[in-house]
Amino acid sequence: MAGLISYAAYVPCHRLARSEIAAALGEGGGSRGTRAVAGDDEDTTSMAVEAARSALASRALRDRVGRVLLATAAPAYLDTTNATVLHAALGLRPHVLAMDAVGSVRSGAGALALAAPSEVPTLVALSDVRVGLPGGADERDGGDGAAAFVFGPGDDDAPVVAEVLAQDTVSDEVLERWRLPGAPASRVWEERFAEEVYVPQAVAALEAALCGAGLTAGGLDHLVVAGLHGRAARAVPRAAGVPAERVAGDLGDRIGNAGTAQPGILLADVLDRAASGETVALLTIGDGASVLVLRTTDALPAHRQPVPVSARVAAGRPPLRYATYLTWRGLLDREPPRRPEPEPPYAPPSHRRAGWKYALVASACTKCGARQLPPGRVCLACHAVDATREESLAQVAGTVATSTVDHLAFSPSPPTYFVVVDFDGGGRFRCELTDADEADAAIGARVEMTFRRTGTARGVHNYFWKARPATAAAAPS
Repeated sequence: MAGLISYAAYVPCHRLARSEIAAALGEGGGSRGTRAVAGDDEDTTSMAVEAARSALASRALRDRVGRVLLATAAPAYLDTTNATVLHAALGLRPHVLAMDAVGSVRSGAGALALAAPSEVPTLVALSDVRVGLPGGADERDGGDGAAAFVFGPGDDDAPVVAEVLAQDTVSDEVLERWRLPGAPASRVWEERFAEEVYVPQAVAALEAALCGAGLTAGGLDHLVVAGLHGRAARAVPRAAGVPAERVAGDLGDRIGNAGTAQPGILLADVLDRAASGETVALLTIGDGASVLVLRTTDALPAHRQPVPVSARVAAGRPPLRYATYLTWRGLLDREPPRRPEPEPPYAPPSHRRAGWKYALVASACTKCGARQLPPGRVCLACHAVDATREESLAQVAGTVATSTVDHLAFSPSPPTYFVVVDFDGGGRFRCELTDADEADAAIGARVEMTFRRTGTARGVHNYFWKARPATAAAAPS
């Protein structure tokens, strides 16, 4: 049976309190709740990697993936393919199609629709960073995050956790939200206009999909409604006749609306709680409406994502200062550190060492077992030559051996924490510690690895690995 094999969501740990916006601007921020904020070293590609790493915790499942789709309305690059970074960071096989679906919020629902009936194991990553002008509704209600899903035939190692019952889509050109290339934020039409258009379309798509699945609105166990048009999303369940107690929450008061990634995060949250044999309809509103109907299987309880969405939501760090948030999003141009700017990564060495740079591949000596980072031909322990095998340490936790707090390094968010990590099972690595404070850099602290954008110089993003305080997110290799 083909269907949904695995899933995971990622919510960055930083939060911006809406009361902080209101206090800074005097209006427009509201006063209730928080929104999730991607760190200064995160973007849609790095967050997609984090979600996909959890969804592909099994090496056997990673080896089966034949297609990769990355959907986002805020791609880190144009022209070049962002999904190939995802492919490299996950250490997938070379003969895997990696493609982007970018430019619109609807691309997330579209990627899911294309992957759901696939007989080839397909990884779909949805990721977004939502930016609005200061004081606007998009800034207040937006959020950042990512989700990943693997569709295809199940097996003993990775069984199908939800079968696909039906899909339906309504497409319509609705000039309701738009953003010109290079513009910092979207422009939005008056809400009542789009509500009058979207609600009938969403109800029609939902009824058609339920009919194809042999269900009725009253027979659904869970309805997930996603979309940036809040009024339409709230009105659809009532118009469709779905009981209120079966409508999933939108998490807007805790992490905001993650745009392209919102359908995935909300679906992952429902799958974290759903019992075997329950039906779930995912309805995404925007430029029409898209519906995906699933039925969970008996395998779901034993194969849920390693860290539930509720835990990621609850793990938020103390809220950011509003000025820090504006700086991270490039909306406040502040004096840079008076240090030489970083050099960009260069294409030839990056390509030659892609396994090390993107997948954190070390060399393990076949004679004495010693690990070496970066990988090398000569073992530093027993001096054996060309007697090594590749081993990725991306999923291996470690312990801080020593650390340094640098207040002068070139960083948009000083101070910078540098640590030396001793990996479980051997291997030592010097890197930056992120999502942390000084207490997290203490000797003996437990850490895990995370894929981040270490900087951007001359228009080139430098992706590499950092450590972060260990959480339950650490997965076995």
